[in-house]
Amino acid sequence: ACDLMNQGILALVSSIGCTSAGSLQSLADAMHIPHLFIQRSTAGTPRSGCGLTRSNRNDDYTLSVRPPVYLNDVILRVVTEYAWQKFIIFYDNDYDIRGIQEFLDKVSQQGMDVALQKVENNINKMITGLFATMRIEELNRYRDTLRRAILVMNPSTAKSFITEVVETNLVAFDCHWIIINEEINDVDVQELVRRSIGRLTIIRQTFPVPQNISQRCFRGNHRISSSLCDPKDPFSQSMEISNLYIYDTVLLLANAFHKKLEDRKWHSMASLTCIRKNSKPWQGGRSMLETIKKGGVNGLTGELEFAENGGNPNVHFEILGTNYGEDLGRGIRKLGCWNPITGLNGSLTDRKLENNMRGVVLRVVTVLEEPFVMVSENVLGKPKKYQGFSIDVLEALATYLGFKYEIYVAPDHKYGSPQDDGSWNGLIGELVFKRADIGISALTITPDRENVVDFTTRYMDYSVGVLLRKAEKTVDMFACLAPFDLSLWACIAGTVLLVGLLVYLLNWLNPPRLQMGSMTSTTLYNSMWFVYGSFVQQGGEVPYTTLATRLMMGAWWLFALIVISSYTANLAAFLTITRIENSIQSLQDLSRQTDIPYGTVLDSAVYEHVRVKGMNPFERDSMYSQMWRMINRSNGSENNVMESTAGIQKVKHGNYAFVWDAAVLEYVAINDADCSFYTIGNTVADRGYGIALQHGSPYRDVFSQRILELQQNGDMDILKHKWWPKNGQCDLYSSVDTKQKGGALDIKSFAGVFCILAAGIVLSCFIAMLETWWNKRKGSRVPSKEDDKEIDLEHLHRRVNSLCTDDDSPHKQFSTSSIDLTPLDIDTLPTRQALEQISDFRNTHITTTTFIPEQIQTLSRTLSAKAASGFSFGSVPEHRTGPFRHRAPNGGFFRSPIKTMSSIPYQPTPTLGLNIGSDPDRGTSI
Repeated sequence: ACDLMNQGILALVSSIGCTSAGSLQSLADAMHIPHLFIQRSTAGTPRSGCGLTRSNRNDDYTLSVRPPVYLNDVILRVVTEYAWQKFIIFYDNDYDIRGIQEFLDKVSQQGMDVALQKVENNINKMITGLFATMRIEELNRYRDTLRRAILVMNPSTAKSFITEVVETNLVAFDCHWIIINEEINDVDVQELVRRSIGRLTIIRQTFPVPQNISQRCFRGNHRISSSLCDPKDPFSQSMEISNLYIYDTVLLLANAFHKKLEDRKWHSMASLTCIRKNSKPWQGGRSMLETIKKGGVNGLTGELEFAENGGNPNVHFEILGTNYGEDLGRGIRKLGCWNPITGLNGSLTDRKLENNMRGVVLRVVTVLEEPFVMVSENVLGKPKKYQGFSIDVLEALATYLGFKYEIYVAPDHKYGSPQDDGSWNGLIGELVFKRADIGISALTITPDRENVVDFTTRYMDYSVGVLLRKAEKTVDMFACLAPFDLSLWACIAGTVLLVGLLVYLLNWLNPPRLQMGSMTSTTLYNSMWFVYGSFVQQGGEVPYTTLATRLMMGAWWLFALIVISSYTANLAAFLTITRIENSIQSLQDLSRQTDIPYGTVLDSAVYEHVRVKGMNPFERDSMYSQMWRMINRSNGSENNVMESTAGIQKVKHGNYAFVWDAAVLEYVAINDADCSFYTIGNTVADRGYGIALQHGSPYRDVFSQRILELQQNGDMDILKHKWWPKNGQCDLYSSVDTKQKGGALDIKSFAGVFCILAAGIVLSCFIAMLETWWNKRKGSRVPSKEDDKEIDLEHLHRRVNSLCTDDDSPHKQFSTSSIDLTPLDIDTLPTRQALEQISDFRNTHITTTTFIPEQIQTLSRTLSAKAASGFSFGSVPEHRTGPFRHRAPNGGFFRSPIKTMSSIPYQPTPTLGLNIGSDPDRGTSI
């Protein structure tokens, strides 16, 4: 500066930092040289106030071209609008933290919690050091602090810092950061938005641009290069704001010099020696300073002019912002602007998300638990698709609010519990470490979990339940006999024998009159058979005509009707209703017994719930202490399982009871294919299922509000009925293995009936074999009765002829009932013997009937034809004998013909060529 003064100058323009500005101010004031100071920050770091001293206005020859630093005012207004109460400020090495001292004082007075942290040049080393030195709980609190942050640093450092914290999962999608710097161009804005997640607000200095494109490069009579005046030109985008002010300062001085020449008030340039102590100042300095201050120019930075205090009052800040989300290149828009005169123009209130979550993609962590979360589709190479009650609730929220989500299962498949080092595992751990935005499953709201994460309002009540296997019916092959007691069956059997004996005695005392030709008799065997047949409603064969017997049988039939009806009704009820009862019907019953072991999932919420209550000496209900002793056997490893599915399978295949969420167990019992489960539980819900979010998440309130709306309008009940139908195929609360509706009877119910039938078949076959053997053995010793029943057909022929020719009339008239010929067997007739033609009996009124089996129906028709012209018998070489009985005219029997068997020879007749001897089954009765 001294060298320039020795050469001769009219004004001094400097673009330096605050350290050298004070020296130049002193020199300019001493030499009366107008000094136009343009504050320049180091490497684009935000400016801090230089604090130039102005003791005497007449001796002040320094003008501040750049406006004063208004960062304190802008940040305070923005933070107030966002209603932040806790945040952290990051600044780089080159920034003088004293520049925001005024802001820190004001926020401290308002009770805000503000932290400061300096960002080192090696950002990666700094982040690594945080993970190495901080404990888990300290790191979690640090992550929570990073949700709201202000970055006061140059754009390049801000880009690197944002990249590091995002890659190390120190921030999540619900974070909101503010970046403030005057030196941020459009390229920097796009790059910062691309690298960041969550919500981003950028505050930068902006300059008005003429709306008329043709006038952008003209500033009065001065034409500006198109590379500078075009805001889209890459060169103008890369220029620092300090350089823009230098350009406008040169224009301002040119106009001032031109005005001096026009006014003919030009002063010679000062040629001063600033080293000498007695050097006199420039005489024209005051006049030149006033000309510069009164002048103004419309340049690249807008209106450049000076106020009375020597500062540039024209400054405008632009506030840009994005929405919550993680979409790369998501839109950024102008939220408002700020200037020292009018203040904030626009609203920056951090309003509730309401229905505007478009573009937000949430990362959801879950644990598979039927029916809350289940895998519906797992195609190789494609993302898994999920279904369930919790997924339906999440989908309802996404449809209403407009966000999208990605689901993944917790790596350890656990809900989460605190570890020895203070960290959390499972689903809760994913939220604590900011790897997920929300967690959803059969997740209960507990005080320990609520200390580290946020929960929405409950969307379903929770209670502890127990899953047990239904008692199975024992297989009884003789279930058909179960309707009556054994003693009753014995009484019925004795009654059958007694009534059969009484019927026989009554018939023996007063024999009934049997119909003519009846083949039955009133033996003891037939009486028993008739009583049994009437008991089983199959009738009988013995006709009873006496009054005493009929009275006896009437009473017996009434008795049989009542017994059979009672048996039928009781059998139907027995086959459809099981009377087996289970002694465990509540949690109290479960805790009192030790025959059935029970347990839950190790380190789960149910496990902790029972442990806390069971170990609490002031707990009034002793049920939990008894349950804890069973669950904690062998330090919890004996009766507990690692996953709920293992507990369900343990109940299905063994003697075990599983203590778990009642809603999960009810779904399992309803959808079991064998309907082999039933559940018991508490009716009072002390907790509920909720959606877990990161601590301080902005989505909690809007999610809770929407859940309440779903419950109020009944949509939540519809979703519940989808997964827990009221009329399921299985009975949840019945402790026996039965179905609610009637079904087909199985073979087990009627195995006894088939056994009785099989026993009857085997016994009848055995008796038939005995009878056959006995008849053969008896027939070898006693002559056959067939010989006694045979008669000589030739003798019969002659006797009939003699009867017909004994009278003088051509034919003697016989009554049709005067003769009775018993069946005559002609089984042994020789083959192909001729039949002898006999006299015509058509006018004798003697009825002749021929019985021929179905095998020789043709022969029957032949004999009928022969009888029409004249009855004939075939000749036989042997004499067959049979019983011949005369019937008296009154229908009685002559005693002598019945007792006397006689042979009646007859004369053979010529054969007719009929083959009637080849079939052993034919027979003839006359």
